[in-house]
Amino acid sequence: MSQAVVVGFDPGLHLTGYSVLRAGMPKAKLIEAGVFRIPKALSLAERLGQLHVSAAELLDEHRPSSVAVEELFSHYERPRTAILMGHARGVLLLAAATRGIPVSHYLPTRVKRFLTGNGHANKEQIQQAIQMEFGLKEKPSPPDVADAIAIGMCHLHHVRTDQATRTKPA
Repeated sequence: MSQAVVVGFDPGLHLTGYSVLRAGMPKAKLIEAGVFRIPKALSLAERLGQLHVSAAELLDEHRPSSVAVEELFSHYERPRTAILMGHARGVLLLAAATRGIPVSHYLPTRVKRFLTGNGHANKEQIQQAIQMEFGLKEKPSPPDVADAIAIGMCHLHHVRTDQATRTKPA
């Protein structure tokens, strides 16, 4: 698994956080992280098109073995936000699918619990945990970057744990 590369996405129509991580022992290496900034003035179709192009370029550049994406909440106070986030997720899934890259989905509470031990950790706590994990001079900003890194880390942990479980003698 030392060569596995995962791209983590925190989907959004204005800001989509992304991370590129390489699996390693004892911990993953952060290759790249940032956000795709999509102008709010564009139409929905134009925003989705721009997100697709950005995601496709990232996937083509890094050729990950897998993609991890934040799952939608099952309950939203603002249904419109959930629908828009669903559009963004769909575009990211499409970019991965057209490249034959498997996609895993993680609920925000699972990612937060993995990273901090608290499934309801706030954005500041996630940023601090990522800063400490990778020895960064500053907290990843905006928070979407830290979220994308956390999603990628959660996926690598899940894969490592799953492989260890499968290789244990019965």
